[in-house]
Amino acid sequence: MGKQSIGEFEEVILLTVAVLYENAYGISIKQDIEERLQRKVSVGAMRTALSRLEKKGFLESEFGEATAIRGGKRKRFYKVTPYGKKALESVMETRKKLWEAIPNVAFDFKFA
Repeated sequence: MGKQSIGEFEEVILLTVAVLYENAYGISIKQDIEERLQRKVSVGAMRTALSRLEKKGFLESEFGEATAIRGGKRKRFYKVTPYGKKALESVMETRKKLWEAIPNVAFDFKFA
């Protein structure tokens, strides 16, 4: 696959899927982002991002077992692919280079 960029929300989704590892499904991803980052997430935006990341090859998914608690419905579990890990590493490296390039005086604020 060719190099594809990811947006900030996609990065957050990918990182959260990695954090949750084997427990990364729609609601758990939404709840973790909201709790960990204190950021509201709409179900629609999250589903769109998950679908887009899967189409790009950064995520893959599979259905779990049907459960009585969910009325026989199955959860769709997500995991980061090697290509997704590479994309995250690229983003991390880019941000690191930018932080390292900031001259010390750039944050030398003087308050009156």
